[in-house]
Amino acid sequence: MGEHTVTSFDEDLDHIQRLIRDMSDLAGSMVGSSIRALLASDNALAQRVVSDDVIMDARQREIDDRAITLIAKRQPMAQDLRAVVGAIRMAGDLERIGDLAKNIAKRAGAVGQGAAPRGLSHGIEAMAELVLGQVQGVVGLYVARDADGLRTLRMDDEKIDVKYTAVFRELLTYMMEDPRNITACTHLLFCAKNLERIGDHVTNIAENAYYVVTGEQLPANRPKLDETALAVLAE
Repeated sequence: MGEHTVTSFDEDLDHIQRLIRDMSDLAGSMVGSSIRALLASDNALAQRVVSDDVIMDARQREIDDRAITLIAKRQPMAQDLRAVVGAIRMAGDLERIGDLAKNIAKRAGAVGQGAAPRGLSHGIEAMAELVLGQVQGVVGLYVARDADGLRTLRMDDEKIDVKYTAVFRELLTYMMEDPRNITACTHLLFCAKNLERIGDHVTNIAENAYYVVTGEQLPANRPKLDETALAVLAE
């Protein structure tokens, strides 16, 4: 009977972990598609991202329901409990990543209507590549139980902050040089901020995953470098 109980718990936990991987794959797809829709003014692709957010929300609810039921039925301890609670937290961050990707997608049409030159989107495209790499990598590191990789990925959030500051300065310069760029650049600024926030959620996932894997918390003073306020003052 004991073996059956343990096997049932493992199966339930495995299902939750599969849902986390599914959410991670969908989050990566949504972020990538939202940026492509933004840069190409592809309204059909943007609408697909908006629709995918409904699926993302449903998967988070399923994880919450299964995790709560698992805790109530099995009363897991130690590492097993960390895995269940960690899954709930990671699902919440993945759902927020989906929301932010949806927000980017919703601005695709508005940016496309502006008079901004194609050249001003290069910075945000490079930033998106950094963010997408983190979104696609963090759950893979968790599944592989790669504590060192999770620690490194968490530290790499500083690179996203640096890129965000550079994009902010670049778009601000375009706006001051030609008022016709203001509308498109404003939308792009919001999108860049959403990408920076996606990076923050990836960092949260890395921290929770590290705790699940090792049982230890990473230092609270994680890197955070947002110099956009200073950039405005310097202009």
